[in-house]
Amino acid sequence: MYLNEFLLVALVHLLAVISPGPDFAVVIRNSVSAGHRIGLYTAIGIGLGIFVHVAYSLLGIGLIVSQSVWLFNLMKLLAAAYLLYIGVRALQAQPASADSALSETSRLSARQAFVQGFITNGLNPKATLFFLSLFTAVISHDTPLLVQAGYGVYLAFATGAWFCLVAMLFSREVVRRTFNRLGHWFDRLMGGVLIGLGLHLALSQWLKRD
Repeated sequence: MYLNEFLLVALVHLLAVISPGPDFAVVIRNSVSAGHRIGLYTAIGIGLGIFVHVAYSLLGIGLIVSQSVWLFNLMKLLAAAYLLYIGVRALQAQPASADSALSETSRLSARQAFVQGFITNGLNPKATLFFLSLFTAVISHDTPLLVQAGYGVYLAFATGAWFCLVAMLFSREVVRRTFNRLGHWFDRLMGGVLIGLGLHLALSQWLKRD
């Protein structure tokens, strides 16, 4: 009896997850620079980060956060600071030595990649607004919590699967070889993107006022 609602949730989520954002940038950067293993761990971290949003949405905490201006702004600043941190680290990328192989193990460990993906998604205000809208406007209040939790499991799985696909695509040998020719410049470019996203997030309140 909840099939129509589930299909609507799935469609809205599909449109949201394929739109470029911090999650997309982090997965591409890690996949290109470190290969599919690190890219997949980043994607899995992003997928499990969805449970953070599902949890506070089911508990009603998301509504409290959205109505508390200072709390929501604090979360946005934390997310911006983390994106700026990752971006600055990427800007510091140096040219690889001539004898370094493409398959050389990245200094980014699987655990670090997972945590990076999890935090990037967990602190993403865009995801907060999406889940708040989803659980207040799309999903009926009459839908049992168990069914809503089932939606959450699907959203986490679908998000992780999408970014695993992105990771596999951008970690393909031909793609990595293409980017590896100017690998440090690509890393710096992605760092600039992440810094831009972080600054936009941090300054969004002032931009709106202007």
